[in-house]
Amino acid sequence: MNTLTNAEFRFKNQTSYYKGKVREVYGINDDLLVMVASDRISAFDVVLPKGIPFKGQVLNQIAYKFLKATEDIVPNWLIDSPDPVVSIGKKAEPFKVEMVIRGYLTGHAARVYKSGSRTLCGVSLPEGLKNNEKFPKPIITPTTKADEGHDEDISREEIISKGIVSETDYLQLEKYTRELFHRGTELAAEKGLILVDTKYEFGKDKNGKIILIDEIHTPDSSRYFYADEYAERLANGQDQKQLSKEFVRQWLIEKGFQGKEGQLIPEMTPEYVQSVSDRYIELYEKIIGDSFQKADVSNISERVKSNVESFLSSI
Repeated sequence: MNTLTNAEFRFKNQTSYYKGKVREVYGINDDLLVMVASDRISAFDVVLPKGIPFKGQVLNQIAYKFLKATEDIVPNWLIDSPDPVVSIGKKAEPFKVEMVIRGYLTGHAARVYKSGSRTLCGVSLPEGLKNNEKFPKPIITPTTKADEGHDEDISREEIISKGIVSETDYLQLEKYTRELFHRGTELAAEKGLILVDTKYEFGKDKNGKIILIDEIHTPDSSRYFYADEYAERLANGQDQKQLSKEFVRQWLIEKGFQGKEGQLIPEMTPEYVQSVSDRYIELYEKIIGDSFQKADVSNISERVKSNVESFLSSI
């Protein structure tokens, strides 16, 4: 099965290129961005050696649907998706914070809580919470990029006092974050899911207007629980059944790999790669509620290049 793991296209009027672990971003004429979701998969800050068929399509199409479903709350960067793995939109100057919002005590928040701390990013946490229990109301726990590139917890007060974001803009980011999470929670509930936590990124467009950028509500940026089993599992102290890429991390851990020095990435057999692809498609169908339509992958690079160039020449 063909996958898109190393795009590195060159488009007409291209002015910049950035390659992330999963996405590749091309600047066009200093006002447009072409974002290509590859089939690469990463875990423990390591890109695994084999691509996952249709993973890029899954992530791009989930993000596209949720950006469209929330544009009445906040304007976003998206203009169109001319190919199943491509989104094209407006360039923006990103804020140097990621707006993380959590509805439940899990993940990083649970680890902080277990350590005995009752404060996260300046937000007080109530006593007596169980792992995976719902907060009285969702909490915003922003992170900022440190110089060495790691996400670091930061409080609202620090963000404003250090001038990272102005108070006026930050209060607007908080308002948008809560409204987006509320909408995401409603959309998830319709599919029998709980939106547990997620993150949003914002920027300012060339007119100085705040817009939502990047992607939202995908399994790579969000955590979902299955609603029908939540209460029983919580009462019994069991782990929650969740929709995310956690299953890949667990497989690596079982095989003795956590990204540490000297550890070898386990062999990804064709059967395992196919199983991961099937799981991502299952994630799509559960989150979106529609059957997944596989794109033609006979020559992905040529398809992407052709579709992007055709779109750019039409605007």
